[in-house]
Amino acid sequence: MPGTSPAFCVLVGPDYAGKSSALSRLGRSGQPWRTLSVDDDRLAPEHALLARLRRDVVREVAGRPAAWSPDFLVTMLQTAAVHLRDRLAEDPVTPTVVDSYYYKLLAKARLAGAADSPLLGWWRSFPQPRRVLYLDVRPEVAWRRSKAGAGLNCLEYYGDRPSWDGFRRYQSDLGKTMHDEISHLPVTVVEQQDDPDRTAESIRKVLADELG
Repeated sequence: MPGTSPAFCVLVGPDYAGKSSALSRLGRSGQPWRTLSVDDDRLAPEHALLARLRRDVVREVAGRPAAWSPDFLVTMLQTAAVHLRDRLAEDPVTPTVVDSYYYKLLAKARLAGAADSPLLGWWRSFPQPRRVLYLDVRPEVAWRRSKAGAGLNCLEYYGDRPSWDGFRRYQSDLGKTMHDEISHLPVTVVEQQDDPDRTAESIRKVLADELG
């Protein structure tokens, strides 16, 4: 992407931190920012392949670690990282909020045993945001939002099946790894609030300062 300098910020956080809810509220706020995400409901119809890939990667690859190498898992996760980079390149002028970008994918890849994959170094060469907003959440709140583990996938906990301890330990390591990956960037921590509208408003104020 030579010659481009996209104006964007990244919203990141642990699993069940409430990013999707916050992005939905921001989208209804009338702000002049576009949002990028690989969530199913935010993908254009022509990019629906990513939604199918994500479900299959979790179920068929991450869910069967004995059948696939960590490098293969990273290769599949790369489709989402490159998609977000490509969407930024399409319009480097419009201020943009990116859901997680490559940081959360990279952290999950490291926790899955692929820390030495050369692909991770390539992701780190992607354009960097003006600021990262880290949406924090207490593990017990995230566990409750996951319906006590019923809504989890295998890239959200340690162990053969969901448990509070496996979820708590994984989310702690995920948070530490993400913070490690964004330590070179300006970071604003958005503390957990009980009211989603207040959380979205806290995020909006930071984005307004950065993106106008």
